Amino acid sequence: MGGRLQGKNILITGAAQGIGLAIAKAFLREDAAVFLVDRDAALLAQAAKELQSSGGQLGYLPADITDAGTITTLVAQANEEIGQLNALVNNAGVNVFAEPLETTDEEWNRCFDINLKGAWNCCKAVLPGLIEQGGGVILNIASTHAFTIIPHTFPYPLAKHALLGMTKSLGLEYAARNIRVNALAPGYVSTQKVIDYWNGFPDPEAAKAETMKLHPGGRIATPEEIAMAAVFMISDECPFINATCLTIDGGLSVLQHPA
Repeated sequence: MGGRLQGKNILITGAAQGIGLAIAKAFLREDAAVFLVDRDAALLAQAAKELQSSGGQLGYLPADITDAGTITTLVAQANEEIGQLNALVNNAGVNVFAEPLETTDEEWNRCFDINLKGAWNCCKAVLPGLIEQGGGVILNIASTHAFTIIPHTFPYPLAKHALLGMTKSLGLEYAARNIRVNALAPGYVSTQKVIDYWNGFPDPEAAKAETMKLHPGGRIATPEEIAMAAVFMISDECPFINATCLTIDGGLSVLQHPA
């Protein structure tokens, strides 16, 4: 008996570490074929080597998702290596936090080029194949920043709000083509990005403790917990879930004040 993702050929961006790597591991365990993309070539090769040791069908290629031409070529290669893609996970992203009036054009462009334009480049490259084969799944990794605001994190929440809007728009646009487009909204997750965020404070340990206190359960998510939700959303277990977002934050976003 096959795994929950048997027959799925999935492109995963930002797959060299953190949530992306955890998703790749979970997908392989469920018998998917995966093609990994990341702009960090060395880190991607290391991740692919780790994953190949556990078996499963796997391909990878370092690439910049902000370059639409590169992504078109990459999708063609993925189709050759692991079979016709029928699913995409847009996980690649970057934190860009600034005071609004001090945000430079470079920071603004970097935030939207990676967090929004890059995701659209991947959707645009994969969608024709999904339409041609009669269906598929796109999963965008958004954030609780897509519907709540943490002060002093401008312009990152703007890009994540837009990513959620793109999710809903594409989900409606292609529903009749049997293509589901959804999002996951993690809150704080124990990745290097979060560690770097804490390290930006004068007292990183105090910042970490404050973060934990924000959560009803007193802890933050693991990458594996986000990956388990991704398995469900990509699988055929939720055929009527479309154009929506699943929040995975332990209740953080519905807590008006910490206890």
